[in-house]
Amino acid sequence: MTMNLRAFARTAPVAALALAAGCDLKVTNPGPIQAQFLDTPAALTAVVNGAGRDLAEALNWTAYTGAAVTKEVLPSGSTAAFGISVRQQLGVLSSDDGGDWWNQAQRARWTAENSVTRIKAILGTSAANSATLAQALVWVGFSNRHLGENFCDCVIDGGVKQPYTVYLERSEAAFTEAITVATAANSATIRDAATAGRASVRLLRGNLAGAAADAALIPSNAFVYRMPYYVNTVDEYNRIYWASANQPYRAHTVWGTFYENYRRTTRDPRVPFDSSLTIRFGDAAVTSLGGQVRWYFQTKYPVRESSINLSSGWEMRLIEAEALLVGGDINGALAKMNIRRTALSLPQLSATNATEAWVALKRERGIELWLEGRRMGDQRRWAALNRPGVSDDMTGRALCFPIPLSELETNPNLRP
Repeated sequence: MTMNLRAFARTAPVAALALAAGCDLKVTNPGPIQAQFLDTPAALTAVVNGAGRDLAEALNWTAYTGAAVTKEVLPSGSTAAFGISVRQQLGVLSSDDGGDWWNQAQRARWTAENSVTRIKAILGTSAANSATLAQALVWVGFSNRHLGENFCDCVIDGGVKQPYTVYLERSEAAFTEAITVATAANSATIRDAATAGRASVRLLRGNLAGAAADAALIPSNAFVYRMPYYVNTVDEYNRIYWASANQPYRAHTVWGTFYENYRRTTRDPRVPFDSSLTIRFGDAAVTSLGGQVRWYFQTKYPVRESSINLSSGWEMRLIEAEALLVGGDINGALAKMNIRRTALSLPQLSATNATEAWVALKRERGIELWLEGRRMGDQRRWAALNRPGVSDDMTGRALCFPIPLSELETNPNLRP
């Protein structure tokens, strides 16, 4: 392991005492851990946990910026650090916007896929019923889904540009294998996570029957699979929370969004926000909105370590509803949507035609999956399929993150 400055700062007082005692402080720094030292069964859990941590960082970046672009929140202040840039405020995502979103997401995919390769090589035939392998495959599935939902194009390890749907193909394959391995390992939690993940990917790929069949296996109340966050360093905080926690950032607001008036009208607990009696505005003027705006901070994520849903049983009911709606069963679709609303004692949804039913579905998915990094994928999918009804006007706004300059300028397969 290498010694970094923070580690040195923590040990400095001890070093001072050792010097006073005349101890020999000669240190040999061997450099970074070599890859072959991870080729042991004892290291595999750490390798898989690292893949999950990479996905958490990727989701942290994309969910926040994607929320601003798709109007889940609006800007209310700073444009740097944890703020929303001027172009992002206008719904513009461009190749020269920095590579953080791309780099984090691609690293999550690579580390997860590499962990699967490493586990299979080390465990051999016993990998077939390894819960560790099943977990690694789940991270492969979710990291590829994350890329497929949020990025415009697919590039794998410096290769050629491919359709973004390639990510979804890889995701479904990983989830399918994870189901098999988790079942053999008697891990119901990992099996259900993989099944729910595959249901969402099959929906994205247009396999409505397969998506609904998977979704039907997941209970509404008893299942949710979350990405954890931690308080150790700023990079491990929930970014959506931290960017508007007034410590010191007040960079986004629920003011002016669909969710503001909807929450006021229904008190739906899925889209909670609050305000301050003493701090009324964000931390800076917002040019795109004409100056300072009211600061209504989301409370879905109330602390630094708030987790973000990757899949839930309630999402499964909406997958079943969409499959029914595509098949023309408006009443059946509304019944599926209303299961959740009944459980929350909310007004029931109704529709007199298919367009109204689609608006209801689009809004219900927006409410259920609010601030979970899923909205861009939904909006792009519905636009590509010409689904009727408008939940939020995305005219002129980006629906995916482009390949950044850092990849365009270094990948020889992408140069003109």
